[in-house]
Amino acid sequence: MSAPAYDLVSMGRTGVDVYPLEHGVGLEDVRTFQKFLGGSATNVAVAAARHGRRVALVTKVGADPFGRYVRRETARLGVDPEFVSVIEGDGPPTPVTFCEVFPPDDFPLHFYRYPSAPDLLITPDELPHEAIREARVFWATVTGLSQEPSRSAHTAAWDVRGRAGHTVLDLDYRPMFWADPTEASEQVGKALEHVTVAVGNREECEIAVGETDPQRAADALLERGLDLAVVKQGPRGVLAVTRDERVEVAPHRVTVVNGLGAGDAFGGALVHGLLAEWDLRRTVAFANVAGAIVASRLECSTAMPTTYEVQAALADGGDAS
Repeated sequence: MSAPAYDLVSMGRTGVDVYPLEHGVGLEDVRTFQKFLGGSATNVAVAAARHGRRVALVTKVGADPFGRYVRRETARLGVDPEFVSVIEGDGPPTPVTFCEVFPPDDFPLHFYRYPSAPDLLITPDELPHEAIREARVFWATVTGLSQEPSRSAHTAAWDVRGRAGHTVLDLDYRPMFWADPTEASEQVGKALEHVTVAVGNREECEIAVGETDPQRAADALLERGLDLAVVKQGPRGVLAVTRDERVEVAPHRVTVVNGLGAGDAFGGALVHGLLAEWDLRRTVAFANVAGAIVASRLECSTAMPTTYEVQAALADGGDAS
């Protein structure tokens, strides 16, 4: 008998996050660091696994110690590493990302993934077609569209799915990965023709559809044929819009330690709510609180909350109505 379909297949960026244990100072003055599994698509996979979902990650690492760490740590955190492949030959190393921590709202990132990274060298012929086609949710990010052959691999993955339900594009726009915003807008516009859900903040929506106003941005996304548009509004909370419903959820207040993993925790929790077939308000409220919990912690992947932790925080004052 074949194995059951994955609840989530996430595709894209992976690597090692190196975070300072001393906060409020620049990297030049930091003396102690700790490494964690990182990368947006990877973090979303871990976040969904924390809610008991069967998850796989499609990505690529270098033939190096950090690549071995990524494969081992994804498995330890509940993500099937079968589709985490190792680059052949003398390819680029597994990327490392350094963060500076200046709470509550300044967390500069320094990416060491140039001129490319293994996860951007995934080719169409390497894709696990059956896993992608049968997954209840397929998650990809805009970063994966920034270079070839990853761009073609993402298009091939969407062709395999045929715009099946819960095909998600994380608008995750990182300007340092693109030659210019115009190129990003062109590629995101093409990608929106293949997906049913889009998730992003106001700046990312501007790249995607030319709108920063949350309501107009959500409408513009739905006009591309999507079923669900989620616009994260920072201190104003989250807006989620379908053709039949508009929901706004207020922010869940926490003491911020590091805001970088909040969006990925939101993504994994959103996947959980969609698969549980909760109503839109409950799903977005749950995801919103999951993101806030991670913002109150230093790391990303290992900070992802369990369902119980999110429910407890909701009972303690989150918007679950």
